[in-house]
Amino acid sequence: MRRTALLASATLLTALLPLGAAGTASGADDPAPVPVDRFEGEVPFAAQPAEGIFTWGGDSDDPPTLALTAREDAPEGDKVLTGGYDISGYGGFTHDFAADRPAHDWSAHKGIRLWWEGRNTGKKIPFEIKDGGANGEASELWTTSFTDDFTGWKQIELPFTDFTYRTDYQPVGGIDQVLDLTAMWGYALTLPVGLKGDFAMDDVELYGKADQSLRAWVTTDAAVYPVKEGRTADVRITVATTGSAPLDEPVTVGYTTDPTGTATAGKDYAPATGELTFPAGTASGTARTVHVRTLKDRSAESAETIPLKLTVTGAKPPTDTPQVVVDAHGLPYLDTHLPIKKRVADLVSRMSLAEKAGQMTQAERGAMTAPGDIATYALGSLLSGGGSTPTPNTPAAWAKMIDGFQLRAQATRFQIPLIYGVDAVHGHNNLTGATIMPHNIGLGATRDPALAERTADVTAAEVRATGVPWDFAPCLCVTRDERWGRSYESFGEDPALVKSMETVIQGLQGRADGRDLDRDDKVLATAKHFVGDGGTAYGSSTTGTYTIDQGVTTVTRSELEAVHLSPYETAVDRGIGTVMPSYSSLDVVGDGQGPVKMHARADMLTGVLKGRMGFDGFVISDWNGIDQLPGDNAAHVRASVNAGVDMAMVPYTYKEFTGTLVDEVKAGRVTQRRIDDAVSRILTQKFRLGLFEHPYADTSGASRIGSAAHRAVARQAAAESQVLLKNAHDVLPLSRHQKVYVAGSNADDLGNQTGGWTITWQGSSGDITKGTTVLDGMRDAGGHVTYSKDASASLSGYDVGVVVVGETPYAEGVGDVGNGNDLELTAADTAAVHKVCAAMKCVVLVVSGRPQLVGDILGETDALVASWLPGTEGDGVADVLYGRRPFTGQLPVTWPKSEAHLPINVGDAAYDPQFPYGWGLTTRTKVSRGGLGTLRALAAAAKAADRRGSDRLGREAVTAARLLVQQRIGARMDEAVAKPFAAADHAVLRGRYGEAVSELTRAYGAVGR
Repeated sequence: MRRTALLASATLLTALLPLGAAGTASGADDPAPVPVDRFEGEVPFAAQPAEGIFTWGGDSDDPPTLALTAREDAPEGDKVLTGGYDISGYGGFTHDFAADRPAHDWSAHKGIRLWWEGRNTGKKIPFEIKDGGANGEASELWTTSFTDDFTGWKQIELPFTDFTYRTDYQPVGGIDQVLDLTAMWGYALTLPVGLKGDFAMDDVELYGKADQSLRAWVTTDAAVYPVKEGRTADVRITVATTGSAPLDEPVTVGYTTDPTGTATAGKDYAPATGELTFPAGTASGTARTVHVRTLKDRSAESAETIPLKLTVTGAKPPTDTPQVVVDAHGLPYLDTHLPIKKRVADLVSRMSLAEKAGQMTQAERGAMTAPGDIATYALGSLLSGGGSTPTPNTPAAWAKMIDGFQLRAQATRFQIPLIYGVDAVHGHNNLTGATIMPHNIGLGATRDPALAERTADVTAAEVRATGVPWDFAPCLCVTRDERWGRSYESFGEDPALVKSMETVIQGLQGRADGRDLDRDDKVLATAKHFVGDGGTAYGSSTTGTYTIDQGVTTVTRSELEAVHLSPYETAVDRGIGTVMPSYSSLDVVGDGQGPVKMHARADMLTGVLKGRMGFDGFVISDWNGIDQLPGDNAAHVRASVNAGVDMAMVPYTYKEFTGTLVDEVKAGRVTQRRIDDAVSRILTQKFRLGLFEHPYADTSGASRIGSAAHRAVARQAAAESQVLLKNAHDVLPLSRHQKVYVAGSNADDLGNQTGGWTITWQGSSGDITKGTTVLDGMRDAGGHVTYSKDASASLSGYDVGVVVVGETPYAEGVGDVGNGNDLELTAADTAAVHKVCAAMKCVVLVVSGRPQLVGDILGETDALVASWLPGTEGDGVADVLYGRRPFTGQLPVTWPKSEAHLPINVGDAAYDPQFPYGWGLTTRTKVSRGGLGTLRALAAAAKAADRRGSDRLGREAVTAARLLVQQRIGARMDEAVAKPFAAADHAVLRGRYGEAVSELTRAYGAVGR
């Protein structure tokens, strides 16, 4: 059926189609409709850079099937677009315009419309348009939706004024967040999830005349105007247009103070009313100011609100009604001279149950599509999950974003500031251009607690300078199985090593009593993940395709205390401010409980952590962690809060959590005492951070983010984290006079060397931030370097080869071995090693978050380096390769011979690794000469150091003994040698130097037996 025939009989059409299907009548001065898609074959099924229609989805089953199908009832032409779908994750299709041609200008039209054959599913169908940017896949996404609640063909009209900027996903992070419509790249349609079906659509076109309210809008300079009692609030009202063009038509803004606020007209403020006119021809950006005068009395009061209602004609009104807020004043909790404990008690006594529930709630910034919810639900906290960043991703944009959220909190009765948190686990890793440190596994390899503290100093300073006062770090897990996708977040497999590196807590927070938390370079730290997350059994995870992460840790009580709990005792002694429970379950042998999720273990969270250890901070759940508990939502809330969770990280379900928590208290299933305890703990940290007095970002330190001084610390950490596993014929250090051939997948990939939790949650390969790769560092060192990633360039004429191999980024259970990952080098990396090492002396660097299996290449390498994930400063790796700094790192975990040997850890009854825990050759000094006689002398010196309590002398004696023993061992490693060698390093970390030398002497004597 031709379109001309359809339009010939409007009466017949109206009778045949559902009510409203014929669309709206066009005005006489409306431009003619402009076709976008007729689906007659004029647009092919193709992808960028050509113009075309293509499908996409969350997995292989999600992309729909598409076809151009001839239909007698086609609303336009002969064919329609049809498709079938069965979507479990997400899926849909896109029409992108050709990337090598100019974008389209849609600004003359009112909106976009299409014909849809309804199936009456009741499902919403999101429809996106692509605005600005370089092409259809690098543009801003603007979205609206329509509901399939009809049967048969219906023309769906989508005015451009209905489209909103997507806050949950932007492929390029946004451009200017203004729907200009002058450079459009196409559209996309998302099909409903959880529904198997088919669809048909036809004739996508632009319609109607553009509404000035799409091109002109009225804004206020803020959503909230806090003002001291008796002062005047100045509300600046601005009119702006797309492209900064003058107004075509007048815009009027009526204003009136709204008596529905909590302030009383005539008592708390002088009513204000009037109208502002912006005539046609007014320049974009023109502003007028409305003054709201508050009145002063002598009583102490909580904050009071005065909404300023705006009525706009001729332009789009502000998203929110601006509110003037008369600041709270005269109340004890605001008195900085009172002890924090008294301020907290006073504030808690004034709060309603709903306000307390709000303080116990943390939402994701991406969920704040309605920022007014911060005040409506009295939210206590927001966070940025991995990769959740402002646009642009700059320090200034972070500060502006967080200040905007903090401003919303000022519209609450008691103006309790938000506490904003991020996962800055190796530097401010969400921020482009920040200083990225080695991951914890690399810091553990340094065996340098003072340096670890300095890395945390830098992290804290860079995080706080962007307005973030809270860091979800450090991870105090004791990694016991390198198949775990989080193993690089651990300092190592030995609890004594983890405890020694907890100097990072002071680097983040300052002094243990919390006195430094209000400084502009310190943040609240989080010990995670309590408790036993590093001990989960392989195959015990029930989370999706994870194999070990979020699984079950089965231990005896003594193992739990000695291995997994002991780092938390140290953290509490160091004044840790918050603790995060693990996703994993704990099964303590003999306690009769079986496996219980940590978010529900009251015996651990309340009994051990808060009770026995005396932890006085607050417990924050992991991301949606309470949802993994048995039962319905009420059961999740009840079990977690009663177990000791003080604040719930419920990224997108904050409304449900607060409402359910209130209901549980009213029903008597959660006590008011438990609520008051939780809120008191949260408020105590907010007071310690100085947020009540200074809620907004102090950006005075922003200029130091990514500075040379900060990068120098990261460079040193990268250098000290390098572990020299083998160095036959002293091939290392390199000389700048040598001709060096560099190959391997990780030689020149900043994303691979920084790993997961870098810019995004999972991290990614490539130039994702600012830094130097290993190859850059070698070139910076002045060496004569040639690079061929796959070793395909000629191999002749070189003195030595350096092959940099290893892993690509991952995080958490996504990186579990068995979940699409293993510990083998890739075929390409292995081939590069074979080629280079067959042609010349060679050094192999393994850039990874955990040991890789190197048995197949070990014999052909002259030198082997565990390079871990060194961060953004590849110059630090080059420093040790070229001898600017010596190799001093030691293995923080046991390096296995095969996957079958896992788990393998220091102290195991059977212990036969490729390299033992603590192994690490050095280029610092020459090894002491001698044999058992030298070791006996060193043992005597170590025992004397034990008696005197001299750590320095003890460590010097052990280091000399260790180097001597390593030289004797060489390649003759076996179980008899490895066990005492690893035990020696464990003894060092406990300050038992004489015992350490004795173990090393045992290892020496076992060589060659």
